[in-house]
Amino acid sequence: MAENKIVTTLLTIVHIVIDSLLEFILGWYLGVKKECSPPSEQEKPVVSKSAVELATLIRQRKLKAYDVVKVYCERIKTVGISQLNAVVDGPFTAEALKEAEEIDRKLDNGEYTEEELQAKPFLGVPFTTKDSTAVGGKLHTLGLVSRKNERAPEDAECVKLMKESGAIIIATSSVPEVNRWIETRNKLIGQTKNPYDLRRSVGGSSGGEAALIASCSTAFGLGTDIGGSIRIPSFNCGVFGHKPTRNVVNMRGCTFRTGKEEHTMVAAGPMTRYAKDLMPIFKVLTGPVMAEKLKLSKPVDLKKLRFFYIPCNNMKQCNPVNRETQMVMYKIRKHFQNITGAEVKLAVLPHLEISGKMWRYWMTQEPANFNNLLGNGVELNPFVELFKKLIGQSEFTMAAIFSLIDSILPKEKEEFIRSATQELKKALQDLLGDDGVLFYHSSPRTAPFHYYPLVKFLDFSYFSIFNVLQTPVTQVPMGLDSNGMPLGIQVVASDMNDRFCIAVAEELERQFGGWVQP
Repeated sequence: MAENKIVTTLLTIVHIVIDSLLEFILGWYLGVKKECSPPSEQEKPVVSKSAVELATLIRQRKLKAYDVVKVYCERIKTVGISQLNAVVDGPFTAEALKEAEEIDRKLDNGEYTEEELQAKPFLGVPFTTKDSTAVGGKLHTLGLVSRKNERAPEDAECVKLMKESGAIIIATSSVPEVNRWIETRNKLIGQTKNPYDLRRSVGGSSGGEAALIASCSTAFGLGTDIGGSIRIPSFNCGVFGHKPTRNVVNMRGCTFRTGKEEHTMVAAGPMTRYAKDLMPIFKVLTGPVMAEKLKLSKPVDLKKLRFFYIPCNNMKQCNPVNRETQMVMYKIRKHFQNITGAEVKLAVLPHLEISGKMWRYWMTQEPANFNNLLGNGVELNPFVELFKKLIGQSEFTMAAIFSLIDSILPKEKEEFIRSATQELKKALQDLLGDDGVLFYHSSPRTAPFHYYPLVKFLDFSYFSIFNVLQTPVTQVPMGLDSNGMPLGIQVVASDMNDRFCIAVAEELERQFGGWVQP
């Protein structure tokens, strides 16, 4: 017991030393801190509103869809592209403004029936989506040089549903190569920057999306999540993101998915500045039949829920949870204890210490082959690609090379991982039942500098474990740390209880403020 304690203490010291060195070296290399430009006085009346509020104001004719789209398209150009490097294709100014103009004309002339308006809850509201999610006729590169001119033949299902709800697509955002990295950098357009500190990571893979949302360059966005790809960028950039229960949102058109895959960890969901937008967008993405199954319109009484927390995942490869992050959990526990009159209980779940190994194994069971995707249909040789990288002739980032090398390293023990996953899944289900919510740290620390994850990357296991378990999770911003970077928390519920996650997110926003403007 004493020996274990000594080892744990030494590992903690090693993590702190390496973390401090990386922060110092990368901070020196990347220079002084810079933030993105704040909204102008002319932009604020539009970009300060939630997507739901914008839709209401447009229907009430207090705002014109044309003006809303114009403001966002201009801000994408001046901030999303010029400062953050977060856009692959767009803004689609001319066609988006034409669509908005037609909406304004029909609203002014009373040409929409009440039924049509109810079916279009986001009429006239601009949105964006990540490049790997198909938008018909627009670039669909997946961050690959080999696909720099490829265009999607049709909309992904989630994009189609948002368009049918009246929302107007205005751009597609940057991703790491084929979505598989926790930073957003590729050889096609380069590094995407964090609105709060241009030197720091936006996360991945929906990194461009989070950067646009946080910087007020889009009203809301759509992300996909196979290992934290909605939640990591949402955390790094201080916005809300919801990873749904598996298979409740059709994945057709997301990274070449057909929508018929039964066994996959990937899910698509909304990313927003305001918690109040999550549920209405989620209802559009699920469709009315699934929304009914999920009971999304049923009110949630927070006083009747049971709350739990876990202070760390016990993975020795992860950073220790820092003090400011610990304080976030403390504040949340105190708040929900005041609401319910009951203790937010400490929970213990089995096998969290092998979270990284579980995700690594289950990625090998995905229907999509990373090596093949990276090669755009051609199998790549990791040794050849590494050599090309070393002589400066590679079309891929070092992160992509890492993933290629990982594919030839020894595999995880299948029987052990499957058994551990089953035990953990059952333990979580038994803990939460049909009325429980778990608070789980997003990460032991806030967004690191660019390139930091090339040295230390396993903190993402705090996110990826819920892809393994395929449970609903909402990422919630919780103010800024002493470096001015977003803090956050994950809100977890059992399968099909997405509404609990979102209701708790709304309460956390009400109490603690939610998104903070960079």
